[in-house]
Amino acid sequence: MFVVITENKLLNAEHICQGCLLADHSGLPRWRQGKLGCGQSLGKSPDNQTTVYQCQMGFRIANIE
Repeated sequence: MFVVITENKLLNAEHICQGCLLADHSGLPRWRQGKLGCGQSLGKSPDNQTTVYQCQMGFRIANIE
């Protein structure tokens, strides 16, 4: 599941990304071969569980399972 990370919340990316022109046809971030296609990696999260990305719109996004 993709989440948008804010200072004090995790938000479902579907609610944020569905209006983005860079999102895929289902309104989710473009995820290809384990990488975010519409952003860049910021490195691992503090708990080293997942990689955090910054999308071109400025949001921080993580794919958590």
